[in-house]
Amino acid sequence: MLIRNATLADGRQRDVRVRGETIAEVGRSLSVDDERTVDVSGKRLFPGMIDAHVHFRQPGYPHKETWASGSRAAAAGGVTCVVDQPNTDPPTVDGAAFDEKTEFAADSLVDWGINGGVTADWAPESLFERRLFALGEVFLADSTGDMGIERGLFEAALAAATDAGVTVTVHAEDADYFNDDATVRDDADAWSAYRTAEAEERAVRRACEAAQQVGARIHIAHTSTPEGIDIAADAGMTTEVTPHHLLLSRRDLQELDTYGRMNPPLRREKRRRGVYERVVDGTVDMIATDHAPHTKAEKDASIWDAPSGVPGVETALPLLLAEAADPDTALGYERVRDLTAANPAAVFDIPQKGAIEPGKDADLVLVDTTETTEIRAEERHTDCGWTPFEGFDAVFPEWTMVRGTTVFERSGAGSAPEASSERSPRDDPDGDVFYDHAGENARDADGELIR
Repeated sequence: MLIRNATLADGRQRDVRVRGETIAEVGRSLSVDDERTVDVSGKRLFPGMIDAHVHFRQPGYPHKETWASGSRAAAAGGVTCVVDQPNTDPPTVDGAAFDEKTEFAADSLVDWGINGGVTADWAPESLFERRLFALGEVFLADSTGDMGIERGLFEAALAAATDAGVTVTVHAEDADYFNDDATVRDDADAWSAYRTAEAEERAVRRACEAAQQVGARIHIAHTSTPEGIDIAADAGMTTEVTPHHLLLSRRDLQELDTYGRMNPPLRREKRRRGVYERVVDGTVDMIATDHAPHTKAEKDASIWDAPSGVPGVETALPLLLAEAADPDTALGYERVRDLTAANPAAVFDIPQKGAIEPGKDADLVLVDTTETTEIRAEERHTDCGWTPFEGFDAVFPEWTMVRGTTVFERSGAGSAPEASSERSPRDDPDGDVFYDHAGENARDADGELIR
């Protein structure tokens, strides 16, 4: 198949030849050679997003999300590989739990990775025998799933992961610096007042110091403060930022109410701007969603009883593309590409993904950056049925391809590369089309853990 006249993230116009699951050639005016040709003139072609932080809730909580529904949302948002976190039920802390989760992951339309977790009764021997994507998120304070651990266990886990050659992803909050005075409040901002910015800064510093002592490589999840980002960068560690910490702040909580509760919480507008600056200038390594769906019934509770987390896997790349399309923002298309594809592939050592280059997986997303639409919850594909980004501008994919196979085609977007496939399409109520496809473990490319 030849994708003709594609504009890449750097603005170059190129033809892209796909053969089987991989990109065969990228260049100007490639010969048609009697193959199917798709002309995408005027559109941009991006490598699929690697979302290194999702919670698809299976096993244990399928009423919130399943691998089937979560991966449909991912495909509709241009995400071609997701990485699931360990705080499910049972938690992914031993080989048996990992194996059980892979059975649910078989329902995924997109490629996937599974992270192992750490609790007092984890079993590192059996866990490290599996094809882990990473270890973590390792929780330094309790969050959904109550998997917070003490310093000694964290240091032991760092050493074990280092010996196994596995990167550790850290949820960095220190409960010793939570503000108990905020617990007498019942307003939506109380959660942000309680889980303080200092709690993140202290935990990031402690995690980086522990990692340096054992020569470990750690990745700080969902950094929400410029101070935490700088501490990690100065220590030579990597960071991710979520779309909600990038685009939302405490001033949005009056409207969001408990739907804006997450861990770490939203910060003040000045800190949000500082985070945005570091995303733009290259200090932050990647965007990951921390897609953490809960039902409306669960969120409709007091600020102290509502669960923490927001959905985001379908809206992350579209939000970033809308930012890049806006001439008044400093975020460009090349930076979006690096934040969502190239850098996650490099940080987590998945060399077959993350770029539109010969020999790479044909994980491709086509967008029309001149077509901006507003995000509406009723049009999204997650099972939870809401979004914290209602009304935000977004640029949604026209189609998404995973390893050379189209898995999603947006209603009214025109013919996708696989529109004439014999595979059975599954229509969505809004007219979007999903095609049957079996996602694979991103660590299976060479049959073993990629280090």
